[in-house]
Amino acid sequence: MVQSFRDLKVWQKSIEMAVVVYRLTQEFPRDEIYGLTSQMRRAAVSIPSNIAEGHGRLGRNEYRQFLGIARGSNFELQTQLEIARALEKGDSKLLDEAEGLSHEVGKMIYGILDSIKDKGLVH
Repeated sequence: MVQSFRDLKVWQKSIEMAVVVYRLTQEFPRDEIYGLTSQMRRAAVSIPSNIAEGHGRLGRNEYRQFLGIARGSNFELQTQLEIARALEKGDSKLLDEAEGLSHEVGKMIYGILDSIKDKGLVH
């Protein structure tokens, strides 16, 4: 049984993704610091943060709510990664890595949401 949010594979994977996003955006031009760089970093950090906060809540509905927020932030990040790719910002390998991690995290979040809905599990 999961004791801490740190034990959640989805949290661990989303931390890994946030680190990749930070590395990716370090390569962005300085004039993007308050634009795409900031938006991508905030979305990436929001994902593990909401997973952790939801895990710490007392009820299943609150946990679902925070997982939903994390899912939304993940979609936001995927959109920003597409924009970065279209603008040819950042290293393409890091873009690919961040995108792959984002899709993996998205599937994991969906799986947790589905298991909570169907089985009434809290964590």
